[in-house]
Amino acid sequence: MERKIQAAQPASATKEKTKPELAVAYSFGEVGCQMSWYMVNNYLMLFYTDVVGLSASAISMIMLIARIWDAVNDPMMGNIADRTNTKWGKFRPYLFLAPPFLAVFNILTFTVFPVTGTAKVLLCLLCYVGTGMAYTVVATGYAALQHVIAIDSQVRMNLATARGIGASVIGIILSACAMPMILFFSGEEVANARGYFITTVILSFCMIPAFWICATVCKETYSKQLHSDPESEKMGFIKSLKEACKNDQLMLVVLNTVLGTICVAGRMGLLTYYIIYVVGDYTVIAMVFTVMTVAQLVGNLFIPWGTRKFGKKNYLIILQLIMCMGFLLMYINPTSNKPYLLGVSFLCGLCNSASSIGFGMVSDAIEYGDWKLGRRQEGIAGCLLGFGVKVATAICGSMGVLLLAAAGYVAGADQTEATKNGINMIVNLVPLAIGLFGLVPMIFYKLSPKKVAEIRADLDAGKHQGNK
Repeated sequence: MERKIQAAQPASATKEKTKPELAVAYSFGEVGCQMSWYMVNNYLMLFYTDVVGLSASAISMIMLIARIWDAVNDPMMGNIADRTNTKWGKFRPYLFLAPPFLAVFNILTFTVFPVTGTAKVLLCLLCYVGTGMAYTVVATGYAALQHVIAIDSQVRMNLATARGIGASVIGIILSACAMPMILFFSGEEVANARGYFITTVILSFCMIPAFWICATVCKETYSKQLHSDPESEKMGFIKSLKEACKNDQLMLVVLNTVLGTICVAGRMGLLTYYIIYVVGDYTVIAMVFTVMTVAQLVGNLFIPWGTRKFGKKNYLIILQLIMCMGFLLMYINPTSNKPYLLGVSFLCGLCNSASSIGFGMVSDAIEYGDWKLGRRQEGIAGCLLGFGVKVATAICGSMGVLLLAAAGYVAGADQTEATKNGINMIVNLVPLAIGLFGLVPMIFYKLSPKKVAEIRADLDAGKHQGNK
């Protein structure tokens, strides 16, 4: 199909600049996302076992059902967002309307209901799935918004960087404050139901204005230009998903994201075992994680420079190779020497910022999909990336325990030298191999800055690959 050519001069004809207020406001959306999901991601398992009293099998069932539903729910929401057209835009309405519902479900998820047995499990399941669905609505609108508030590839990359900075800053704050808040409101030395509940209420109410700030400032400036024929873009869920899968460049970014997330998130989930049993210094756990979080923030600050200097693909490859070198250094020298340990940890954390580049690459892949297929799918594209991350974290959660068992790990016992070496391999060599394998999709990724500029020029002129 061929779009109507806009009468006005294309926005990309003049060099677009990143407005600081736009970048800051966009980062607030990620602040809201992190405030919503932090408690779920870090403390829900502990809350279920120690406060609610759920069994391991019940928790496993809840997580499995939630992940299966995510497989359907995420792309469905992406398709709904792509088909939305209102006077406020396509994606902003979800940031205005959905956050209060997300706040309610967050609070319900950390509520202990006066029921027992099967009813308790079902209520926990419903609240957790409800939280996941509400979060998907908000996160889909937020991720897609990036692609219509800017049109220049580098500006979109800068917005993705602002998103990463927002995640790092709020992550540092929540890491320092969440557990002290839980303990303060518990009124005891051990966290209880009251502490979890009040902390979740506070974070949920603070989350709502963060999303509203983002939605208010981030106008969909280019939505009409990029979606000049909205009716022609409406199609069913299955067809929309198939169409997105034809975008080979988007699929390469998703695959790289899945492997990269398994590499980083899987390692982070098992890093404490390495520090306790291989390094042998329990006291440096907090320092290592803090250093890595701060380093990721620093790394995000350098992304605009790096992506301009080397291009998104090349800078991602550079960061991923340096990160793998850090894993190798950790493996060959598992020392308790703090300067060495923290220095290598800083290097690894710095390179974790590569995850922010994926959001910018998705923007380019959406342009490519529009050019190749004649159809823009911001919602579906964002959901596929998010779903890839969820698949990766699900794999990490199940495989991590199995790998530790295979290494001979016994909880609460002194580990043998063979087990310690096995943990060292699992935490460093396995992520190294996955990290290197994750670079394979980038070999076939062809959206260089020059190619993206050519595609944008064609789209501004109403040209597509099939009708040039």
